[in-house]
Amino acid sequence: MRITRLAGAMAMVLTAALIPQLAATPASAACSDDPAAHLSTVPSPETVLGFPLGLGQQRVVTNGEIRDYLGAVDRASDRVVTGTMGTSVLGQSLPYAIVSGRPGAVDDIRSLRDPRVTRASRARRIAAKSPAIVWIAGNVHGGEKSGADAALKTLYELAAGLSCAVRQRNDNLITVIVPTQNPDGRDASRRQNEFGFDLNRDWFARTQPETDSKLELLRELPPQVFIDAHEMGGQQYFFPPNADPIHHEIADAPVDWINRIGAANKAGFGYHGACTDTVTTECYFNYDTYDLFYMGYGDTVPATGFGAAGMTYEKGSASAVQDRVQQQFNTQWATLGWAAANKREVLSGYYKIWADALAEGRAGTLEPNEVVQPENTVQFPVPDIKVKSYFLMPGRQLGDVRRLVERLRRMDVEVYEVTKPAKVRNARVFGGRTASNVTVPAGAYWIPMDQPQKHWIQATLGEDPYAPFPYFYDVSSWSNPLLMGIDTIYTGDAVRPRAELVKKIEGGRAGSAPRNGSYAYAADSASAAQLTFQLLGQGVTPVRTKDLILVSAASVTPAVDRLARSLGVTLSPRSRPAAGTAIARPDVGLFRGTGISTTSGSYGEARYVLGQKWGLNLTPVTTADINDNTAAFTGRTVLLVPDGSSATGGLTATGQANLRSWIAQGHTYVGLRNEGTRLARAAGLTSTTEKAKPDDYLVIGSHLRVDVDGRSPVALGRPAEDFEFNNGDAILTPSTTGVNVLRYPADDTFWHNGYTVHEDVLKGTSVVVDEPTGAGRAVLFAFNPLFRAYNESGLQLVANALLYPATTPQPALRAPSLDPARVAAAAEPAPANLGGEWRPSRLQVATGDLTRTRDLVARYTGNATVAVVGDSAYLTIPNPDGLPFDEHPFLRNLVSDLRSAGIPLRSVVG
Repeated sequence: MRITRLAGAMAMVLTAALIPQLAATPASAACSDDPAAHLSTVPSPETVLGFPLGLGQQRVVTNGEIRDYLGAVDRASDRVVTGTMGTSVLGQSLPYAIVSGRPGAVDDIRSLRDPRVTRASRARRIAAKSPAIVWIAGNVHGGEKSGADAALKTLYELAAGLSCAVRQRNDNLITVIVPTQNPDGRDASRRQNEFGFDLNRDWFARTQPETDSKLELLRELPPQVFIDAHEMGGQQYFFPPNADPIHHEIADAPVDWINRIGAANKAGFGYHGACTDTVTTECYFNYDTYDLFYMGYGDTVPATGFGAAGMTYEKGSASAVQDRVQQQFNTQWATLGWAAANKREVLSGYYKIWADALAEGRAGTLEPNEVVQPENTVQFPVPDIKVKSYFLMPGRQLGDVRRLVERLRRMDVEVYEVTKPAKVRNARVFGGRTASNVTVPAGAYWIPMDQPQKHWIQATLGEDPYAPFPYFYDVSSWSNPLLMGIDTIYTGDAVRPRAELVKKIEGGRAGSAPRNGSYAYAADSASAAQLTFQLLGQGVTPVRTKDLILVSAASVTPAVDRLARSLGVTLSPRSRPAAGTAIARPDVGLFRGTGISTTSGSYGEARYVLGQKWGLNLTPVTTADINDNTAAFTGRTVLLVPDGSSATGGLTATGQANLRSWIAQGHTYVGLRNEGTRLARAAGLTSTTEKAKPDDYLVIGSHLRVDVDGRSPVALGRPAEDFEFNNGDAILTPSTTGVNVLRYPADDTFWHNGYTVHEDVLKGTSVVVDEPTGAGRAVLFAFNPLFRAYNESGLQLVANALLYPATTPQPALRAPSLDPARVAAAAEPAPANLGGEWRPSRLQVATGDLTRTRDLVARYTGNATVAVVGDSAYLTIPNPDGLPFDEHPFLRNLVSDLRSAGIPLRSVVG
């Protein structure tokens, strides 16, 4: 039976009512002791694909073959239903299969998530009679294909097997199989999706369609166990226990299940490939490398947001296809066996997760930090504070506030709109401050912690994630209010303001304007900027007056009203016509240099944000286009240079002169992070220079306070004091020839969260610079404001740069003469490239362990650099290709060797 998703529907057609249509295996039917016994009516993979899966397999399965096989099994087996949860960027379907041998009450499983309405006695009955839900998801990284192939093998065994092992699994479980989460990447053998996004970093923000539709299906079928199947370098296999850190708000029960499933995998792991006859420690490893910390992973989000044993499984890609698939199947099968055997205990514990969350939220208690690796201790405990409520203030950026509200609601968080002003006696203000007797106005949004999703609220809204141990596979901060720049407070007081449950975000017309009147909205959010760009794309001509955007009443059609509502932007009626400075739609050239991939990180992010979200036309501009002054370059009004590893973009002296002349005519250059700022400096567009970083300097994806200079239009709609994200970015000296739009404070208002070392060198340095040249300007970002498309405050700054008020265009002239300060800046050598768009890998050990550490490092590379600061030694491993940890050719093995040698790692940055 096929289940499809209705076009445009928010909810899946699949509901609990459909699950009982899975036929139950008659209780009287005897199961077989023979694991090879199968129904002859259900086609095997070899029958449909023409080759076996696992042992004897010679190639991987294609996307088309995945869909064909799911359809064939669906048609033949009454244990299986299939469906499509959505589509990829390129329009490929995202198929799934659901397998069970008996009716399952999914409504009952969902009811366990709210102990306020489900009594403990009913929960015990549900745990006794209902199957648990296990998800098997593969191929979130497109080139890591074996998990998907193994999932098809698992599907066949569950759909056709007659053994008692199959019976146990089907009687006790509903198994949801999503073979590939990234079909576009699978076709291209590429880690990222078509927009260059790592889908295993996108979970909390769900910017990409592949992630968004998956999370909607997870809400329909909430798991107790979730497998995310990957590949990595080498030949070994990884399954949990995980490396530290583990996020403190992940409940104890999922961590316990994860560790016990790890033991089950060890017991029944596998025998083929790297493990030829018996299971040995060389076959697999645990603890090292893979943490359970960042709220964008396919293990942390199921664990924190859904209470599941969320697990990353990784098989070495250097093994043969048959070995990779067979070992992935072995772990999938062992995990299903453990879940089936412990189903009742798991469901009982699942109910307790939500009951405990309610009690903690009511008391304002945060979970403490813990470590799981035997050699580690908690270095940074969660502070002794109480958090009972969060308040998102509505004074500005209301569109982005509402977008955050909707993001929370789509993870089943209950959000309330305050209807009468309330006073909070003791408040903590985001940015490390406290305040007394704060008035929360009507229209603010209240998120009480006294609700089942307490863990998810704290994990995504919290001012700091409080990493217990300094090992960082990814970023160390993702606080949603800080990413969005939203005024937020939290309190440990017991407050109950008058408020109404939010059922949908609100925007659109807030009344009716006369026919010759207009509607206005504040230009103070990324959501408002998106509305402006989309209106321009529809032929509407907005005008600007100070910090407001106005459109004529006649142009606000029902479609425009719906668009504003969907973005949370309020259109306020005005009796007067729209009058002001007309806003022109930018014609953006996207710099490809000498051939950057269109799916590389920063370039892909620009394609997604500017092209997909904002609807702008993007023209690729190459190095040759600028050097030769072709129409592809000169015909644009804006040139955006994404992050990259080149210091000059390949521009010749002539190309640099062409660039300066083009800007002087009234055009805009927008440069992002390393390549964007360095190319501008080499071309004489800025007087900023780049400071060398101290040897022990670390800023691991953290937020810092910034001061905002409102004299530049780039700062439009931003507050005088804001926050921005820094991921080991360039350190820029202040400009002497332009406006330093954002600067890190030089005084005691300097503040940061996440994990940083020697961050004080950032004090007083520039974050965003607005540099004039003739009638045009260069807007330079020390950081990447498009990073993962979830930094709304950065997105608004980019939008402001693109919509920079026009000056009088100048005729084509030769390049203007260079300011002496810019000449001096251009002559400054750029710091050595430390990995392009990503960061270098760095290990910290005690100086007493340096000699042994260097000896181990020398086995892998002779290019590591060493710096000794105090009693610590820092070894930096070059990463010229900007590879993340799991794609690095040897870093994981090096870390494992160091731990095996008994060398304590004080910190690890992947």
